[in-house]
Amino acid sequence: MSKFSLETIRHSAAHVMAAAVQELFPEAKFDIGPATEDGFYYDFDMSHRLTPEDLETIENTMRQLINRKLPFTVRTMSRAEAEQFLRDRQQNFKLERLADIPEGADITFYTCGDFTDLCRGPHVEHTGQIGAVKLLSIAGSYFRGKEDNPMLQRIYGTAFADKAELHAHLQRIEEAKRRDHRKLGTELDLFSFSDNVGPGLVLWHPKGAFIRNTFESFWKDEHYRNGYQLLYTPHIGRSTLWETSGHLEFYRDAMYSSMKIDNFDYYVKPMNCPFHIEIYKSRLRSYRELPLRWAELGTVYRYEKSGVLHGLLRVRGFTQDDAHIICTPEQIEDEIAEVLRFSLSIWHAFGFTEIKPYLATKPAKAVGKPERWAKALQALERAVHKAGLDCEVDEGGGAFYGPKIDLKVKDAIGREWQTTTIQFDFNLPERFDMTYIGEDGQRHQPFMVHRALFGSLERFFGILVEQYAGAFPVWLAPEQARILPISEKQLDFATRVCREMRQAGLRVEVDARPGSIGGKIKDARKERLQYMLVVGDKEMSNGTCSVRSRREDQLGEMTIVDIIAKIRDDVDKKI
Repeated sequence: MSKFSLETIRHSAAHVMAAAVQELFPEAKFDIGPATEDGFYYDFDMSHRLTPEDLETIENTMRQLINRKLPFTVRTMSRAEAEQFLRDRQQNFKLERLADIPEGADITFYTCGDFTDLCRGPHVEHTGQIGAVKLLSIAGSYFRGKEDNPMLQRIYGTAFADKAELHAHLQRIEEAKRRDHRKLGTELDLFSFSDNVGPGLVLWHPKGAFIRNTFESFWKDEHYRNGYQLLYTPHIGRSTLWETSGHLEFYRDAMYSSMKIDNFDYYVKPMNCPFHIEIYKSRLRSYRELPLRWAELGTVYRYEKSGVLHGLLRVRGFTQDDAHIICTPEQIEDEIAEVLRFSLSIWHAFGFTEIKPYLATKPAKAVGKPERWAKALQALERAVHKAGLDCEVDEGGGAFYGPKIDLKVKDAIGREWQTTTIQFDFNLPERFDMTYIGEDGQRHQPFMVHRALFGSLERFFGILVEQYAGAFPVWLAPEQARILPISEKQLDFATRVCREMRQAGLRVEVDARPGSIGGKIKDARKERLQYMLVVGDKEMSNGTCSVRSRREDQLGEMTIVDIIAKIRDDVDKKI
């Protein structure tokens, strides 16, 4: 066990990687090289275009530097000394980073071998304490993340205290590649993107649309069972709506340009909440009606830079599984606790059991009185504790209109995904002058909770594909079983079995292609089918099928009635 944190080891590895790059490419200019959650990276500007072969060379040079156990030494400079040092070396990116350091703060440079870096540290004592390293990939990155700045070359790597930890991590990376929803989405014919349509806009294919429709139906049924009412709202709204809500002031950068209709400016909606508020305000409300739990599968559009688009996980048009709870101040804690309970039950139904809440506090850019923020935060904290959950604090991670609870789920290979958001809002009720008639006959302002359970259906679908590695459980699968006749002689019988199973409400197909039964089974496995029903002469004469399971392999000969019962049982139990 290293006495240094992983962050320190990885930060030091980034420094050593930059030293190796300088040794191999002396003309390189350097930007930053921080540690990340899974490793580190460093950004470089150089005329040579890096290749995968270069990574191997750089990594070997890093190992040489590590084996030499070179010490990390630190030197504090005055601002004038630092500026001169960087100018002499023509490190203009570092000069800009130097300007970010506040007046009066220490300006430190760390040296390791022949490489000296503007850096606040800390580092290990010498390179021999870095452990095991691996360079992973090359990517482009704009300086400071702005598209009008120079494009730099970014090298990603990772480091661990020992080789065993590194090996386990690399295995997880390979497993993540195998599960990549973009690759599986193409292989299983689930969805696609088209340049003619535009980046970040999803085209759902029949199989993907079927799976989506199945979990949408489940989502709707569960919401009705838990006291929600469903809404539908338009895709565009007048600018006055977004001015009142504050989105044009606080969220304009993520909104698409306006369109002129009847001399009024309209915007494609980035959120559903103002529309739900307008429904609330369509008539006078009484305290006896509250709480109102309103939900919508509402498609919204947000501008995301092309560099951050990533399959279904980061798109420009997506359907939010939105809900708004409008209630009295006395009901707020119980309602938040109920939202937590409901959210957890839905995630469990899809096989996610490791779920952790994060309490996001007031951001720098926010609206509302400080005392309201404090009161709202306390309400969220009490609700989390009432649910029996331990949470971490995400300082400054709240929405501009209120604090929130974020749920993060771990998938089958231990990756954490940001999913459910439960946001406390005292801003919109005030901005839209929302009221209800209380028991005292007077007007009162309700409290409001925003909740997105999956976050977006697109992102949730991408997570599901990777969670199941494309092998969807029976209740979600677009094809629950495939009948595989050994030869053309069994085709009529296979067709009758298919018809009977479909009449029982199951999703079944017949593989009527000529070819070997081995080839048909291989194809069915490749498509991640749960059940393969093999039909030969014996099965045809017995009125049965030989059942193969994706997990259990040979289940033996079964009657059609028993096969239907087994698949229905899987569906009912959400296996």
